[in-house]
Amino acid sequence: MTQPLRQGLAVGHAAPHAISSRLAGLLRRAYLSDMTDRADSSETADFGFRTVAADEKQHLVRDVFDSVAARYDLMNDLMSGGLHRLWKRECIAMLRPSIDRTLLDVAGGTGDIAFLWRRRGGGPAIVCDINPAMVAQGRDRGIDRGMLDGIEWLCGDAERLPLPDRSVDAATIAFGLRNVTDKPAALADICRVLRPGGRFLCLEFSAVSVPLLGELYDRYSFAVLPRIGEIVAGDGEAYRYLVESIRRFPPQAELADMMREAGFGQVSWRDLSGGIVAIHSGWRL
Repeated sequence: MTQPLRQGLAVGHAAPHAISSRLAGLLRRAYLSDMTDRADSSETADFGFRTVAADEKQHLVRDVFDSVAARYDLMNDLMSGGLHRLWKRECIAMLRPSIDRTLLDVAGGTGDIAFLWRRRGGGPAIVCDINPAMVAQGRDRGIDRGMLDGIEWLCGDAERLPLPDRSVDAATIAFGLRNVTDKPAALADICRVLRPGGRFLCLEFSAVSVPLLGELYDRYSFAVLPRIGEIVAGDGEAYRYLVESIRRFPPQAELADMMREAGFGQVSWRDLSGGIVAIHSGWRL
């Protein structure tokens, strides 16, 4: 195991089962032990359509991803019909990977963005996710694919990234920002760790811009997705939360304003699949 960067723990080249065991126990204790005193319990946050105490949301979200981690990649394919792979490829193509640049993927889950970055000729990648079970899945996938070098796996909080200032050349967060309790704080910290001239891309579900598509998408999301989650992942409620979290996420223009307030310049966005998802772009100037 390599040395931790500040409060995040980095995982080195150990056997898959040993890594999973440590991430399920050691990482949870070592990194998350100080989480309970970070949020004011009088503050609230959205958890799907529910309103919960801000310091409770992080634990609820972690429970959701603990539940679905083992089937997360399969569920992504089933829910999107494989489209999530095309969306992620487009995101990486926009970054134009090169061997001399380092990528940070925040809320990187099981590693899709990092794997694509490396396969397209990118330099080192850092995957940072607060959920130990998701990091374990990603690390094991990397081992299964023979991708042992060039990717560092960290268990860390998007709102307080365990990285030095101006330490990476590019940053992404794909389908993860909506699960963060304090989104402005996360955006500001991503801006902090980017070097001047570095680019940030946020790939996230967004506001559908085609009326008929929006109606069909709502019916599919609320009627079908939780049922698929129940059958395949054994947890329909987790996927009901994920659907609700999409509907509570800021629309395109509002997210762009949040990025500007966090310090990003030249902010823009691009809708994909009729606005079902959007890629927001910003630069550290």
